[in-house]
Amino acid sequence: MRQILVGTKGTFTLRVQSEHLANQFKDAILPQVLATPVMILAMENAALNAIRPFLEEGESAVGTEIAIRHLAATPVGRTVRAEAEVINTTGKRIEFKVSASDEIEEIGNGTHQRTVISLQSFNARLATKRAR
Repeated sequence: MRQILVGTKGTFTLRVQSEHLANQFKDAILPQVLATPVMILAMENAALNAIRPFLEEGESAVGTEIAIRHLAATPVGRTVRAEAEVINTTGKRIEFKVSASDEIEEIGNGTHQRTVISLQSFNARLATKRAR
Protein backbone atom coordinates (compact mmCIF):
# COMPACT_ATOMS: atom_id res chain seq x y z
CA MET A 1 0.00 0.00 0.00
CA ARG A 2 1.26 3.41 -0.94
CA GLN A 3 0.81 6.28 1.51
CA ILE A 4 -2.79 7.53 1.64
CA LEU A 5 -3.12 11.22 2.41
CA VAL A 6 -5.71 12.70 4.73
CA GLY A 7 -8.23 14.50 2.54
CA THR A 8 -8.25 11.86 -0.21
CA LYS A 9 -11.83 11.53 -1.52
CA GLY A 10 -13.95 9.00 -3.38
CA THR A 11 -17.51 8.77 -4.63
CA PHE A 12 -20.05 6.16 -5.66
CA THR A 13 -23.44 6.66 -7.28
CA LEU A 14 -26.47 4.40 -7.30
CA ARG A 15 -29.84 4.72 -8.99
CA VAL A 16 -32.44 3.41 -6.53
CA GLN A 17 -34.18 0.33 -7.96
CA SER A 18 -36.79 -2.00 -6.47
CA GLU A 19 -34.12 -4.41 -5.19
CA HIS A 20 -32.64 -1.59 -3.04
CA LEU A 21 -35.81 -0.95 -1.02
CA ALA A 22 -36.43 -1.44 2.69
CA ASN A 23 -39.57 -3.48 2.01
CA GLN A 24 -37.40 -6.03 0.16
CA PHE A 25 -34.93 -6.47 3.05
CA LYS A 26 -37.13 -6.27 6.12
CA ASP A 27 -40.89 -5.97 6.42
CA ALA A 28 -43.00 -5.99 3.24
CA ILE A 29 -45.31 -3.31 4.70
CA LEU A 30 -42.51 -0.74 4.86
CA PRO A 31 -42.68 2.16 2.37
CA GLN A 32 -40.80 1.79 -0.91
CA VAL A 33 -37.69 3.71 0.12
CA LEU A 34 -33.95 3.07 0.02
CA ALA A 35 -32.89 0.53 2.67
CA THR A 36 -30.27 1.63 5.18
CA PRO A 37 -27.94 -1.31 4.35
CA VAL A 38 -27.91 -0.23 0.70
CA MET A 39 -27.05 3.35 1.66
CA ILE A 40 -24.20 1.96 3.76
CA LEU A 41 -23.06 -0.16 0.81
CA ALA A 42 -22.82 3.00 -1.31
CA MET A 43 -20.78 4.73 1.43
CA GLU A 44 -18.43 1.75 1.72
CA ASN A 45 -17.94 1.70 -2.05
CA ALA A 46 -17.13 5.44 -2.01
CA ALA A 47 -14.49 4.77 0.66
CA LEU A 48 -12.98 1.92 -1.31
CA ASN A 49 -12.96 4.08 -4.45
CA ALA A 50 -11.04 6.76 -2.52
CA ILE A 51 -8.18 4.44 -1.66
CA ARG A 52 -8.18 2.05 -4.63
CA PRO A 53 -5.39 4.00 -6.46
CA PHE A 54 -3.12 3.51 -3.43
CA LEU A 55 -3.51 -0.27 -3.17
CA GLU A 56 -0.79 -2.55 -4.48
CA GLU A 57 -1.48 -5.60 -6.61
CA GLY A 58 -2.98 -8.34 -4.42
CA GLU A 59 -4.38 -5.88 -1.86
CA SER A 60 -7.88 -4.77 -1.06
CA ALA A 61 -9.57 -3.21 1.97
CA VAL A 62 -12.36 -4.61 4.12
CA GLY A 63 -14.85 -2.69 6.23
CA THR A 64 -14.19 -3.02 9.95
CA GLU A 65 -16.34 -0.32 11.58
CA ILE A 66 -19.26 1.90 10.67
CA ALA A 67 -21.28 4.52 12.57
CA ILE A 68 -24.02 5.91 10.35
CA ARG A 69 -27.17 8.00 10.69
CA HIS A 70 -29.90 7.56 8.07
CA LEU A 71 -31.51 11.02 7.92
CA ALA A 72 -34.05 11.00 5.08
CA ALA A 73 -35.98 8.61 2.87
CA THR A 74 -35.19 8.20 -0.84
CA PRO A 75 -37.78 6.79 -3.27
CA VAL A 76 -37.27 4.56 -6.31
CA GLY A 77 -35.76 6.30 -9.31
CA ARG A 78 -33.65 8.82 -7.41
CA THR A 79 -29.88 8.84 -7.69
CA VAL A 80 -27.88 8.49 -4.49
CA ARG A 81 -24.35 9.89 -4.43
CA ALA A 82 -22.11 8.70 -1.61
CA GLU A 83 -18.90 10.52 -0.73
CA ALA A 84 -16.00 9.45 1.47
CA GLU A 85 -13.03 11.44 2.70
CA VAL A 86 -9.98 10.02 4.48
CA ILE A 87 -9.75 11.63 7.93
CA ASN A 88 -7.06 9.46 9.52
CA THR A 89 -4.66 6.64 8.73
CA THR A 90 -2.91 4.38 11.22
CA GLY A 91 -0.85 1.69 9.57
CA LYS A 92 -3.25 -0.32 7.43
CA ARG A 93 -6.35 1.17 9.09
CA ILE A 94 -8.05 4.05 7.27
CA GLU A 95 -10.84 6.16 8.74
CA PHE A 96 -13.34 8.06 6.61
CA LYS A 97 -16.00 10.71 6.98
CA VAL A 98 -18.89 9.49 4.81
CA SER A 99 -22.14 10.98 3.56
CA ALA A 100 -24.88 10.24 1.05
CA SER A 101 -27.32 12.55 -0.73
CA ASP A 102 -30.08 12.25 -3.26
CA GLU A 103 -31.05 15.04 -5.65
CA ILE A 104 -32.95 16.82 -2.88
CA GLU A 105 -30.98 16.50 0.38
CA GLU A 106 -28.40 14.74 2.47
CA ILE A 107 -29.82 11.34 3.39
CA GLY A 108 -27.08 10.00 5.67
CA ASN A 109 -23.70 10.62 7.25
CA GLY A 110 -21.21 9.21 9.70
CA THR A 111 -17.83 7.52 9.88
CA HIS A 112 -16.39 4.35 8.43
CA GLN A 113 -13.18 2.40 8.88
CA ARG A 114 -11.47 0.02 6.47
CA THR A 115 -8.35 -2.10 6.86
CA VAL A 116 -6.02 -2.91 3.97
CA ILE A 117 -5.52 -6.65 3.55
CA SER A 118 -3.40 -9.01 1.53
CA LEU A 119 -5.90 -11.07 -0.45
CA GLN A 120 -3.59 -14.09 -0.38
CA SER A 121 -3.34 -14.06 3.44
CA PHE A 122 -7.04 -13.32 3.85
CA ASN A 123 -8.04 -16.18 1.55
CA ALA A 124 -5.67 -18.57 3.36
CA ARG A 125 -7.26 -17.71 6.75
CA LEU A 126 -10.71 -18.12 5.23
CA ALA A 127 -9.79 -21.55 3.82
CA THR A 128 -8.58 -22.62 7.27
CA LYS A 129 -11.84 -21.46 8.82
CA ARG A 130 -13.91 -23.30 6.20
CA ALA A 131 -12.00 -26.50 6.95
CA ARG A 132 -12.90 -26.40 10.65
